[in-house]
Amino acid sequence: MKDPKVFISYSWSSPSHERWVLDLAESLMASGIEVKLDKWDLRLGGDAVAFMESMVTDKSIDKVLIISDKSYSEKADERRGGVGTETQIISKKVYEQVDQERFIAVIAEKDDEGKAYIPTFYHSRLYIDLSNPEAYSEGFEELIRCIYGQPQYQKPKLGKKPDFLSKEITINLGTAPLARRAMTSIKEGKNIAGAALEEYLTIFAENLERFRIEHKNEALFDDQVVANITEFAAYRNELLQVVTNTARYLDQQEAADHLHRFLESILRYQEAPENLNGWREMDFDNYKFIIHEIFLYTITICLKYGKLLIATQLLDKSYYVNSRRAAAYLSNYECFYNDASILSQRNQRLQLNRTSLSADLTKEFNNTSGVDFSSLMQTDFLLFVRCEIHSGHWWPKTLVYLGHYPGAFEIFTRSASAQYFENLKKILKVTGKDELEQFVADATQRGGRYYGFSPWGVDWKRLMNLDDLNCLP
Repeated sequence: MKDPKVFISYSWSSPSHERWVLDLAESLMASGIEVKLDKWDLRLGGDAVAFMESMVTDKSIDKVLIISDKSYSEKADERRGGVGTETQIISKKVYEQVDQERFIAVIAEKDDEGKAYIPTFYHSRLYIDLSNPEAYSEGFEELIRCIYGQPQYQKPKLGKKPDFLSKEITINLGTAPLARRAMTSIKEGKNIAGAALEEYLTIFAENLERFRIEHKNEALFDDQVVANITEFAAYRNELLQVVTNTARYLDQQEAADHLHRFLESILRYQEAPENLNGWREMDFDNYKFIIHEIFLYTITICLKYGKLLIATQLLDKSYYVNSRRAAAYLSNYECFYNDASILSQRNQRLQLNRTSLSADLTKEFNNTSGVDFSSLMQTDFLLFVRCEIHSGHWWPKTLVYLGHYPGAFEIFTRSASAQYFENLKKILKVTGKDELEQFVADATQRGGRYYGFSPWGVDWKRLMNLDDLNCLP
């Protein structure tokens, strides 16, 4: 790549301004940019007009810098003086050139109202501001990047269309208007916010029945399950937006009550409905996947926005489970983890050889959720650790991607602070660091293969920042 070349067009407004321009030119040269400047390249007795015209029309000149101060702007608009002749050429080029990025206005001065002095022909275009000495370095970097064609903000590569949009939409929950009403009411603090939220969550839970799979002879059941949960992703995203607004703007106790009722109400879909006579356990595997994701994302969102009261209440409270296989009972949050065995069967049928196809689908659908996957992994890990400490069961499926996560999870890193460690204790329901040390000792002895997500072992101490927990004020 050849060194870029620029021509500087400016007005001889004053000796101090000429010095300012000269300093700019020298800085550009020091940055690897060849500068054409009358003080350097126009010899005594040379034709100034011819020089300016040649510079503006020279194809080897990559950029023409218009150094605009009050004098330049006035002369350009009045077409007088050397700069007027030069500007007449530039103006014509600005309007005729397809590649208008060749011309860059650099603001050297502003008026008393803070408005840039700039020629009329350039008013509708962007410029680089070097008029403020305190922000000069930032503006100069922007100028350098512009000349080199390497802007600070690069447009990312275009991704692929989300899979759920490619599927024919056959199920409509009919909750979109209610979601908008609930979010608007919550954000604006309206008196009806709680009622609007309750209405949305109630209808969402009721209409979740529409995602019940009817057996189709022409389709393998595992294909139906994957298609079903793929289609649900759009409604999950809608729900997550409502949960996010609820966590951020609603009173935490009120939010916790609403979310607990909602989460409890959707547990029924993991069981056979009363009007169903014959069924297999896997018939509800789509719901098991969906409900697990809803709970995992809900806790993640609460932790993301520091809503500890909501998160701990959802983890501490019991959930009423009405099962046709046994008497109704109360469960802790473990009831939101039920293995969708059909996905394991699909893994075998298609010979995919994946550690967890369920984890793969969660990661794939995460791309449209608005929640960072590492945050989801952290929540999964917290739920797992809490269950292990209290003799429960929660398999953290997302940790099959643990190899992509360096260092400790954020919440454990922050818990080096004694104040933050108090929050961690509430989430994990422990009284002190010793319980975490005992967990690490037991888990290390069992090995990663015992838990099924890493045959190479897991560095528990690293993930939990164990050595540095509760060591700072």
